[in-house]
Amino acid sequence: MDWLEALILGIIQGLTEFLPVSSSGHLEISKAILGVEIEDNLTFNIVVHAATVCSTIIVFRKDLRALFSGFFEIKWNFETQYISKIILSSIPVIFVGLFLKSQVESLFSSDTGDQRSKLLFIAFMLFITALLLAFTYYAKPKNKSISFLHAFIIGLAQAFAVLPGISRSGATIATALLLKNSREDAARFSFLMVLLPILGKAGMDLISGKMNSEAIHIFPLIVGFSSAFIVGLLACKLMIRIVKNSKLIYFAIYCALVAGLTLFFSI
Repeated sequence: MDWLEALILGIIQGLTEFLPVSSSGHLEISKAILGVEIEDNLTFNIVVHAATVCSTIIVFRKDLRALFSGFFEIKWNFETQYISKIILSSIPVIFVGLFLKSQVESLFSSDTGDQRSKLLFIAFMLFITALLLAFTYYAKPKNKSISFLHAFIIGLAQAFAVLPGISRSGATIATALLLKNSREDAARFSFLMVLLPILGKAGMDLISGKMNSEAIHIFPLIVGFSSAFIVGLLACKLMIRIVKNSKLIYFAIYCALVAGLTLFFSI
């Protein structure tokens, strides 16, 4: 991988991690277009995901500071309950990571099926993302905080989003809105709940030593991280405004168009 490919993939990761269009689906489609084989390169994937984690931390730094400050008071206060809800929401995706890891990884492997089959699957999943986002157009959110039950259901949506083509942010925000949570809470919870699974997966890969087996130069990693971080920072702030202003229907149309084009060029 050269620096230009790293730049392009970093920008795509930064945009699609926060915008409800499926980062995994877009990365897989981009790899097919660019002819880049990095499916097994965990080093690059971890680096660009770390960049978007840093973007999230910066955007929500005040919320995170308040949450941890309240949490360490060792009381069953709002902050402790909110962190507990985030932990609860992570259980489904942790279950998938522990018990269904090989099945999920096979969807991203070039050894399973041909490129056409993979693109057909991604197109179908993008259509599902489009439908979820379209349903939010009719949602009637109320001014209430996310409950423990809703946190777990949103966590199930996050686990489902491990499939390439299903947008994580789209699935979680749409689920929260359909459960009639407020738009602001839906966006905040969706972006904060992803921190724990991403950091956990990166830690497991570091401990297992998988990153040491990947051959990639340092400069493309720096370019990929920088582009994903900067673009992710802008995309995260943009997405918060989009959710507040009820503009998700436009992304439903976009996902449907990308799905249609992917389907057209893969058949």
